[in-house]
Amino acid sequence: IRVASRKGTRFGSKIPKQFTEICGKTVLERAVEVFEKNKNIDKIIVVITSEYIEKAKDILQKAQFKKIFKLLKGGVTRRESSFLAISSIEESEANVLIHDCARPFVTEEIINDCIKSLEVNNAVGVAIPATDTIIEVENSEIKSVPARDKLWQIQTPQCFRLSLIKKAHEISKNDFNFTDDCGLIVRYNLAKVKIVKGTVANIKITYPLDYLIAESILKERESYKL
Repeated sequence: IRVASRKGTRFGSKIPKQFTEICGKTVLERAVEVFEKNKNIDKIIVVITSEYIEKAKDILQKAQFKKIFKLLKGGVTRRESSFLAISSIEESEANVLIHDCARPFVTEEIINDCIKSLEVNNAVGVAIPATDTIIEVENSEIKSVPARDKLWQIQTPQCFRLSLIKKAHEISKNDFNFTDDCGLIVRYNLAKVKIVKGTVANIKITYPLDYLIAESILKERESYKL
């Protein structure tokens, strides 16, 4: 499942960051093509903000992706967009991978590790160990400094058995403190969330500087293919 419905106001562009190009391809294309090429992925659902759905449709059709199953109008919030996509799945049970379109450098290895982990776990998150010291702040003052060796930075995809993530969203319909899908599982104590290790390159494009980093990552990857 591709969640690409947020406009990315922090990016500072007149168009959503999903439609900006990195070395000739949009962020949307680069994010989808990793799943398109993965033999373990059967169907892809793309969720996009309603005012850009025709633009996304045009981009995806020109890219000739074969696994695009549905292109859906997203909700007002990330939680609504996730729920719309999850609810559109017709199977009674399935493995569901929810991924941010703004992370176009997820690898085939990460995807495969997630799917393998779902063979024995009902919920799987992707994360990397935190490299910076993280502080808890209250009233502009440091409240606490958690031990860094226990802190990890969450990435995507976040992966679930369909029945579990459906239950989580149904329970949380009136919960407006949503941060991500794994957070719902933890908050309502529905299952243990197993962690699969991500990569430093699996960045989320949020700020203009991230675009420059993304270009560097892509150029480095392309150089390995020469």
